[in-house]
Amino acid sequence: MAGEDKVSPIKSFFAGGFGGVCVVFTGQPLDTIKVRLQTMPIPAAGENPVYSGTFDCAKKTIQLEGIRGLYKGMAAPIAGVAPIFAICFFGYNLGKQLQQNKPGDKLTYQQQFKAGLLAGCFTTAIMAPGERIKCLLQVQANEKNPKYKGPVDVVKQLYKQGGIRSVYKGTCATLLRDVPATGIYFASYEFFQDQLTPEGGTRKDLGPLQILLAGGGAGVCNWVGAIAPDTLKSRLQTAPEGMYKRGVRSVFVDIVKTEGPTALFKGLTPVMLRAFPANAACFLGYEMAMRALNYVFPNL
Repeated sequence: MAGEDKVSPIKSFFAGGFGGVCVVFTGQPLDTIKVRLQTMPIPAAGENPVYSGTFDCAKKTIQLEGIRGLYKGMAAPIAGVAPIFAICFFGYNLGKQLQQNKPGDKLTYQQQFKAGLLAGCFTTAIMAPGERIKCLLQVQANEKNPKYKGPVDVVKQLYKQGGIRSVYKGTCATLLRDVPATGIYFASYEFFQDQLTPEGGTRKDLGPLQILLAGGGAGVCNWVGAIAPDTLKSRLQTAPEGMYKRGVRSVFVDIVKTEGPTALFKGLTPVMLRAFPANAACFLGYEMAMRALNYVFPNL
């Protein structure tokens, strides 16, 4: 197997931030639909659910709130996504660097998975509160008197209500989702890149289409492993204080008992519709930024 380019965590930090911004602009509408499906109340006997599915949720959101309704809560991920993805790619490339005996060593997929696990740990400190803010804003579906006016107001009210612990509610659930899923994310991206590299060629021979395909495929693989923990996280982060006393374990027991195991996969359709284009955009943005940085700063 051919070797890899020299790993540069610093350049990966900046390129990852740019890739993260590409994710939000591409995927926010379907993320809003996913959260609303995951957190909608259970209908009473004889009543219809608030949303019958992905497209019904999109239709009702646009009818009641306009197209801007699909972008509710975007300020929080925009503010946090650049550093989140920057730290994620930094953590991944640092994890790769720690496992290389010398610069340029080709790592196995298992080693790349381990590097991804490290990246998932790195991002939680920023990801957890950002996800909490985003979800609380997203579930305010066309309320006449919304509880929260925006991301800053969410933080103020949460802190007043329960201090920093309230702002970071759902941290363990976020770790449960992100650590294994990020390992899958990067290992699968490396696999798809290898499969798409021309025989006798290198990663530098991959064009935008091949990068889009590899990134989109990695996004789908990531969410196969992340959707159930993500449902638990969304329920926990939007629940009233004290509802789930044992945290994510209580959420799991409650969902399985009242709605059945399939409820853990609510929002799967919008997740998969979002996963390919959003992550294709992420990796294309990342790779293009890395190539530009390598050209401008070849020795960094």
